[in-house]
Amino acid sequence: MEHHTDWVNDIVLCCNGKTLISASSDTTVKVWNAHKGFCMSTLRTHKDYVKALAYAKDKELVASAGLDRQIFLWDVNTLTALTASNNTVTTSSLSGNKDSIYSLAMNQMGTVIVSGSTEKVLRVWDPRTCAKLMKLKGHTDNVKALLLNRDGTQCLSGSSDGTIRLWSLGQQRCIATYRVHDEGVWALQVNEAFTHVYSGGRDRKIYCTDLRNPDIRVLICEEKAPVLKMELDRSADPPPALWVATTKSSVNKWTLKGIHNFRASGDYDNDCTNPIPPLCTQPDQVIKGGASIIQCHILNDKRHILTKDTNNNVAYWDVLKACKVEDLGKVDFEEEIKKRFKMVYVPNWFSVDLKTGMLTITLDESDCFAAWVSAKDAGFSSPDGSDPKLNLGGLLLQALLEYWPRTHINPMDEEENEINHVNGEQENRVQKGNGYFQVPPHTPVIFGEAGGRTLFRDRLSASDMLQVRKVMEHVYEKIINLDNESQTTSSSNNEKAGEQEKEEDIAVLAEEKIELLCQDQVLDPNMDLRTVKHFIWKSGGDLTLHYRQKST
Repeated sequence: MEHHTDWVNDIVLCCNGKTLISASSDTTVKVWNAHKGFCMSTLRTHKDYVKALAYAKDKELVASAGLDRQIFLWDVNTLTALTASNNTVTTSSLSGNKDSIYSLAMNQMGTVIVSGSTEKVLRVWDPRTCAKLMKLKGHTDNVKALLLNRDGTQCLSGSSDGTIRLWSLGQQRCIATYRVHDEGVWALQVNEAFTHVYSGGRDRKIYCTDLRNPDIRVLICEEKAPVLKMELDRSADPPPALWVATTKSSVNKWTLKGIHNFRASGDYDNDCTNPIPPLCTQPDQVIKGGASIIQCHILNDKRHILTKDTNNNVAYWDVLKACKVEDLGKVDFEEEIKKRFKMVYVPNWFSVDLKTGMLTITLDESDCFAAWVSAKDAGFSSPDGSDPKLNLGGLLLQALLEYWPRTHINPMDEEENEINHVNGEQENRVQKGNGYFQVPPHTPVIFGEAGGRTLFRDRLSASDMLQVRKVMEHVYEKIINLDNESQTTSSSNNEKAGEQEKEEDIAVLAEEKIELLCQDQVLDPNMDLRTVKHFIWKSGGDLTLHYRQKST
């Protein structure tokens, strides 16, 4: 598996666009060949979400930081030279942060690095010596965005407190505060001359502000969702366009033509009755993203899931077969849940996560083997006509690992395999899959650490799996029909066919003659006892059932 398994929080292009570095909430930093699109190496030094990267172009140096409060420095040329046999890389670390790091900046010359965190301060280092230089106080909330000028003498910071601050690292103090946004500032960009800052954040508005005269500012546009990242088109000076990523999946390109015909807008006031009209109302270009799942409901059979995406489309999924069963379109989500409700109880054996916009199914070792169902109830038939009990988690794991490569072969197996040849080819004697179904071959599988705990397997007792029908047969045979043939002893030469016929007769008679009740509710013979316990009994202790004979 090459791709990240959680949010990608930051990326930087290095080596004149040949190499891409990415940071993710899966705690890894990955190095990619940007032209061919494959992962060259994965760095697993961080112990928590990696939230930010910084890049010194002149030195080909990258820094990474995140919620583990650590900053690591990476030489890009060393990273791109890693191979399967030469996969050792050394890194320098900058310590001293007391809180989770959300923003990072390094100047182009690689002489200064600055971090911002929930500590509400800026910490400054010299990456050449890893020496701490200073700590800058002023913000009253998390510092979410940072920029440095080329020589590392000035720094811009954006914070969740709604302000942008300009700092002089030589004077070690804040020299200007810009109150442009109504809410938190999450993204910043600046022109080459470090005279105009572009800002965006929670209020969805993107402004360009003159750092020399904060009264001069332009509202470029208003996005439809909070702004997460921005990137200036630096193909010309002044920049002709701005790329913007929000919490929605599309990326928009906004034109900046005519933006520098600034006008004085007067003192900024959050409560002004005449807000500045935006320069642009529509983006010049949109890189359309896919719809993401925002809502889901696990159905009672603990096998199927209904989902709703950002386009309000509803879909029906089969967890066991790891696939979408049906696109239902723009239908009422709650009505579909009601329509597909079944009076059946199956224990939870998986959990669902939607944070990546897709269905992520997690099988936890503590309960993934908790759900047992009959093959018939699961819609599977056995070749011999039997109705075995199946474990849903076990079936899924067998299907997921059907094509998993064998990493170790027992020497005895090797000897036997040398003998077993069919038409000149070695016979594959290893049973694959679960014998009932397969999952799509592209299904991603991620293994997490078990934490050293013993794998816990919970088997339902046979009594929980019994159908009400079987209890009815028992009641009829042992109680109602006690004085008749159920009490006689079978002769030694009774044949199996006769016994089977007798069992079938009892099953039919039981349903004709009696009915079972729980809490004064007549039970469906097809229910199993765990469903009765969950939906009707609804209390602790032993399940109590009553029977009564049907009136003839």
